[in-house]
Amino acid sequence: MIEATKDLSKIDFTAGALLLVNKPLTWTSFDVCNKLRGALKFFLKKKKYKVGHTGTLDPLADGLLQICIGKMTKSINTLQVMDKEYTGNFFLGATTPSYDGESETDAEFPTDHITEALIRTTVEKFIGPQEQLPPIFSAIKIDGVPLYKLARRGEKKELKPRPITIHEFEITSWDLPTIGFRVKCSKGTYIRSLAHDFGKAMNSGAYLTKLTRTKIGDYDLKDAWEIEELVDSFKKTIEETAS
Repeated sequence: MIEATKDLSKIDFTAGALLLVNKPLTWTSFDVCNKLRGALKFFLKKKKYKVGHTGTLDPLADGLLQICIGKMTKSINTLQVMDKEYTGNFFLGATTPSYDGESETDAEFPTDHITEALIRTTVEKFIGPQEQLPPIFSAIKIDGVPLYKLARRGEKKELKPRPITIHEFEITSWDLPTIGFRVKCSKGTYIRSLAHDFGKAMNSGAYLTKLTRTKIGDYDLKDAWEIEELVDSFKKTIEETAS
């Protein structure tokens, strides 16, 4: 396991480092990388500095990002394959085209028949290896164009299901029409698709209203930097090293 340090004084920025960052809500994963790249270029007085992440989080999600700096970017492919853990909320009784709150509700469904027993029985059906259809509002590219851009233009593309594995899936809170959940899953799993498929499996509808990535492999959100805290630490560490 590659060490993700919070002691910046131990980092050789030329050799590279792995940092854990809590992506803020509404930020893209690229926003985080761009912020850190800009800070390093300014503090280290270099025109170019490699910064990359190991797995995209949607703007409406927050939580753990692995940020690779310098030569550590060569390890991105190795880090990408790790299982992920998420917590969040589903809203039952409606769907949206994006499978989350980014788009307006496009259909409503009955929920009177939904009981706690039905929910827990349905949860069991989603545990294990399966085929999942990605949402049309996703970063998957077709002919070099991200699907979400095509979807926003009203262009529909046929997608093929992808193999994923749900290792753990549990309901953590119950306050209809909202339920809380925790999921541990394989790389490539879309929690938005899970929400949509979950509602459909109960002869109703559902979409994702909250999502936090809490773990990537053995890396934990509780060990992550806040963005501004990290930028300030870059400045302090580099200034101390130069003095």
